[in-house]
Amino acid sequence: MAAAVPSPAPTPMMAQYLSLKAEAGDCLLFYRMGDFFELFFEDARIAAGCLDIALTARGEHDGEKVPMCGVPVHAATAYLQRLIKAGHRVAIAEQTESPEAARKARGSKALVNRAIVRFVTAGTLTEEALLDSREHNWLAAIGEAGGEVAVAAADISTGQFRICAVGADGLGAELARLHAAEVIASEAGDLTDAATALRPRSEFDSRAGEDRLKRLFGVATLDGFGEIGRAGLAAAGGLVAYLEHTARGALPFLRPPSVAAAQESVAIDAATRDSLELTEAQGGGRKGSLLDAVDRTVTGAGARLLAADLGAPLMDASRIEERLALVGFFHDGAGARERLRGTLRALPDIGRALGRLAAGRGSPRDLGQLRDGLDGAWQLGERLAGVEAPPALLVQLAPRLRGHGALIDLLRRALVPQPPIDAAQGGYIAAGYDVALDDLRDTGAGGRRAIAALEAELKAQTGIAALKIRHNGVLGYHVEVPARAADPLMAAESGFTHRQTLSGVVRFNTPALHEVAVRVSQAGAHALAAEAAHLEELTAAALSSREAIADTADALARLDVAAGLAERAAEGGWTRPRLVDRPCFEVEGGRHPVVEAAVARAGERFVSNDCRLSADKRLWLVTGPNMGGKSTFLRQNALIAVLAQAGSFVPATAATLGLVDRLFSRVGASDNLARGRSTFMVEMVETAAILAQATPNSFVILDEVGRGTSTYDGLAIAWAVVEAIHEVNRCRCLFATHYHELTRLAERCDALSLHHVRAREWKGDLVLLHEVADGPADRSYGLAVAKLAGMPPAAVARAKAVLAKLEAGRSKTGGLAAGLDDLPLFAAAQEAEEAECDAIRAEVEALDVDALTPREALETLYRLKALAREG
Repeated sequence: MAAAVPSPAPTPMMAQYLSLKAEAGDCLLFYRMGDFFELFFEDARIAAGCLDIALTARGEHDGEKVPMCGVPVHAATAYLQRLIKAGHRVAIAEQTESPEAARKARGSKALVNRAIVRFVTAGTLTEEALLDSREHNWLAAIGEAGGEVAVAAADISTGQFRICAVGADGLGAELARLHAAEVIASEAGDLTDAATALRPRSEFDSRAGEDRLKRLFGVATLDGFGEIGRAGLAAAGGLVAYLEHTARGALPFLRPPSVAAAQESVAIDAATRDSLELTEAQGGGRKGSLLDAVDRTVTGAGARLLAADLGAPLMDASRIEERLALVGFFHDGAGARERLRGTLRALPDIGRALGRLAAGRGSPRDLGQLRDGLDGAWQLGERLAGVEAPPALLVQLAPRLRGHGALIDLLRRALVPQPPIDAAQGGYIAAGYDVALDDLRDTGAGGRRAIAALEAELKAQTGIAALKIRHNGVLGYHVEVPARAADPLMAAESGFTHRQTLSGVVRFNTPALHEVAVRVSQAGAHALAAEAAHLEELTAAALSSREAIADTADALARLDVAAGLAERAAEGGWTRPRLVDRPCFEVEGGRHPVVEAAVARAGERFVSNDCRLSADKRLWLVTGPNMGGKSTFLRQNALIAVLAQAGSFVPATAATLGLVDRLFSRVGASDNLARGRSTFMVEMVETAAILAQATPNSFVILDEVGRGTSTYDGLAIAWAVVEAIHEVNRCRCLFATHYHELTRLAERCDALSLHHVRAREWKGDLVLLHEVADGPADRSYGLAVAKLAGMPPAAVARAKAVLAKLEAGRSKTGGLAAGLDDLPLFAAAQEAEEAECDAIRAEVEALDVDALTPREALETLYRLKALAREG
């Protein structure tokens, strides 16, 4: 038996790559080779398909060609953006030494050392090009301890850090509220289904988490941050450990954590968020959402804060009133509002500039943004400090805008007016800031003038008019002449040293050029080193005030949100809600902000409606036809509750509201086939959650409960749900239904009130009035809606005949469907045709042919033809 041939050992480069790939795990590895990041093996196949770039091969490994592809280093950000958006993670392996240093240390064939310097994941981005300026980029970690569950979340682009104890039943709602870009959890936990990345169990130990937080913030105790439970410590520890892993030990900026208290905000589950489309439309994206309809902010930070406000309406009446008072201040002062918005519009996003600097990915331009943003904030603070009768929240915010005078002055003196993004080329330190740097620049400029003079001298000396002194990264400064003129310079006595021959040109050096080039290059290198040192000093100075800068960024965002909401209220005629300490919901002239905007674009008027829920009429049963506006009415009132408790004016002429602790919406239908749930199953799961969690202070909207099953089953379920809401949950509720039998519950349920959306038939057509009126609907108008939708007349006529039989069958022993077998299939169609003929015959018989003018005769023919076509 022949001995097995051993596989050849991998080359040193491949051995290095495989070692780094093992460290990268399931991340795609960007392996730096010169001016490219290369990917190999399966990473290359994945990246080539995702990025639509060529897949090639290089060398062999284990007897097979190695698949590979690459992206230029200078364009890597754009490729990273596409990979991250596609759900991938990327490990960046950089060269940690230059080729020259490697050859000098280990010989001419030495391999350049490389190391993973960063893991790029969806939740750890800080680059401006990779982030949406108007959205938070949350990284969330789930922690478990002693049966408790908590979520820690950080947006490292701004340093925000929060911890919230949620409980297992509230985890989904919290993750839905955050809409986190990335979620991590312990690989040994019970909640891994919610995570997109699993990490070692040791990283989620609560005691280790406590130690990590103490080291991170330099404190001996965490008591100053609030009460953090063991689950919260586990979550926070796991999050910090993950950031240490992805940043390779260089932690980004994190502010001290804010610990969310129990019931700090309205509880809104994921299904309700989707149903109400608070910050994202059901089709994806902002367009069509409440956020899109409300947002008039002029800064990215303001837009992010507004989304957070709408996603977590407050439960503290005093904080809500503070926000409302600030909105009211800017609503009443149109001039002050416009001046504020003009100022804010011109300010850079200092929060994210600070985040990039803290993460070690900052640029001179980020320092320039801090300078300009803090200077603008200072001036704004001075102006706001002088306003008369300021609201309480403005009094709190104004001092946070001022300060930073020393830092502003330092950055103003140190930086040029428009600093570049790329620090490698220098040119960002202002003249006059560093005398030694100015001297180096003068030396370099003088050397360049000397080079220009030397070029003129060499032209005169050689008589070669086409002689040029050029520069490149390989040869540095050199003399270049056309090949046809190069022979005299090749002679030893010419004083020229041959460097390179190319097609058409020959390149040389001279002692004089070498002397000047050394002076220029040394001055340039020293100038770049001096600027880099100043960049480090300026960055350190900025970071020493990072907490105060972050507070200023927050204050600017809050002002932007208040002014934006005031702008929206002014343009839409919105009103300030009045909050009361009783469970009521009294809205006059309420409108749906999203639908109203869509209707206005179509040139039509939205029909407003009142809603008055009180202790004795806390449950409204709303009937009426499809398309009549029941769902819109339900949703608009839920959105009014969200807006009010987020601190916004509301689309109504008046609103008096008791605070809502939980908000539930069961409107619309959708399958969840991936989890094995049909439309009806999803409906029942969501309805069950409402009955299990709604309290007397909750607000619930329910639409067409029970419609996904048989008539009797659905009616029975809807009946039971109405009774449970009325007798057990005792919450404020709007319940829309087509089951008219439910109206009989008004006889036994004291707090149930009957209402309907108005409609009428006019000349055989259904007219939807979109008005909510007292009392039950007289009928559902289902057949009229079918006709309105374009159902063929024969089918509508057939449905009428079937309906008549069904209604007649209610009183017979045969049940609801009694007598249907005796109904001829085509009788309705025949009856429809006969009715059509009768109508045309009557029209013709009524004509006075002799009295018709030619024009009237033609119009009559058109009318008869239309009548025939309608049939």
